[in-house]
Amino acid sequence: MLPSIPVLGDYGISPEYGFLPAELPLARLPDPYYNKWEAIVANLQGLILSRRLRGVIERLPVLSTAGLEHDSEWRRAYSLLCFMAHGYIWGGDSPEERLPASISIPLLHISAYLEVPPVATYAAVCLWNFKPLFADEHVDNLENLATLTTFTGSIDESWFYLVSVAIEARGAPILPLMLTAIQAARVNDSRTVTACLRAFAERLDDLGTLLQRMREGCDPYVFYNRIRPFLAGSKNMEEAGLPNGVLYEDGTGTETYRQYSGGSNAQSSIIQFFDIVLGIEHRPTGEKKDVSSERELEGRAPPPKHNFLLEMRKYMPGPHRRFLEDVATVANIRDYVETHSNDKELTVAYDACLAMLQAFRDKHINIVTQYIIIKSRESRSLSRSKSPEATRRKVNIATSSKQGKNETGGKKNLKGTGGTALIPFLKQARAETGEPAIDSWAKRVMNRDFSTQGRGDFFLGKPEAQADEGLERCGMAGTWATDDNVGGICHY
Repeated sequence: MLPSIPVLGDYGISPEYGFLPAELPLARLPDPYYNKWEAIVANLQGLILSRRLRGVIERLPVLSTAGLEHDSEWRRAYSLLCFMAHGYIWGGDSPEERLPASISIPLLHISAYLEVPPVATYAAVCLWNFKPLFADEHVDNLENLATLTTFTGSIDESWFYLVSVAIEARGAPILPLMLTAIQAARVNDSRTVTACLRAFAERLDDLGTLLQRMREGCDPYVFYNRIRPFLAGSKNMEEAGLPNGVLYEDGTGTETYRQYSGGSNAQSSIIQFFDIVLGIEHRPTGEKKDVSSERELEGRAPPPKHNFLLEMRKYMPGPHRRFLEDVATVANIRDYVETHSNDKELTVAYDACLAMLQAFRDKHINIVTQYIIIKSRESRSLSRSKSPEATRRKVNIATSSKQGKNETGGKKNLKGTGGTALIPFLKQARAETGEPAIDSWAKRVMNRDFSTQGRGDFFLGKPEAQADEGLERCGMAGTWATDDNVGGICHY
């Protein structure tokens, strides 16, 4: 007997808002007991700039979570504490490796309730951190969105989060659409499956257009040097000043260091949903495709392996994570299309979805190049012209990226806020997206190798306008003369 197709409402997921909460995030906790938390976050930018945040948090009493009632209150409290925690850790000249009990005790309790780690996840800074400007307009419109909390108070930081919020909202109708397609495939309704895939491809094109709007409101320099450091976690952050991770004081006296990835759009459930329903396999970075095992699977999505995307599921809210796991047990679109490969309309619609998702990933790699690779090189070039005292003044993920060599003299892996080198991951994910293509021409086009063997820093020192010209072409990021080992942005 086939497993039942998941019902969105069972996981707290809305067909209109997707993984965003159907009930808008609270702008303030209603119980005045939590006014101290609200006051700190309301003045977060000033406290960080004046270097007074740590002192204020250290004098803060440990507040009970007993006054939190509805899920919206728990989510608001989680977001507040995550912003305070990351401001405390990364808001000084060097990171703080011990998180006071006034933050860690309630954060650990709230995180356990919401089934998310006690760190600034994608849910904390994006999913549960927005408001519409006009209640009668939809939240998939970027011009109708504002953030509730930021570290810097800048338009750039707000825009950076809100592009993701708009993508989540615009992509929400894909969830019920593709669940309908799964049901239609079960009853051999090829016409419905084709119609759903066509609508899916069109919606993916819309998401790519939204992603390309990142540059409109978020300057790469501001992101790299001002915003990105606060989003860093405590995992693989040795060079950024946290060799062991962070101690979360819980009053037991037996605390051990914890290591968590920082906020990453790889923690977005909707992007992973796309891969699951289309039957796209993502292998551990660097691992090649196993053709023999794929034949045995007969077109089904292969069982998940330990890789970065699976690791990021641990940072999703529990119900969202379980939804993805349950969808994986019923996903049948790839198998259905492969067994009906003589249906030209069906195969073209499926391949169009793959092409649109691959194009989306191309656009992301281009953004990574603009926001991380170019900015990292500019920072390294600038640091070489400064005195050692100036380059050592502040320690965080941005300043640690300025040094170009590791201890053995080789080039260093530039870390994303998730604590991993993401350019190899992103390039491989893009290539894997085109692998299931059915039509032989589509398969050939989507699996072309754009990479070239570049020598030297060809674009280093070129005017930014010239660099942007190359970035406009889909897949062009693969031709940049950058190491495959360097890392990228924390989003998509």
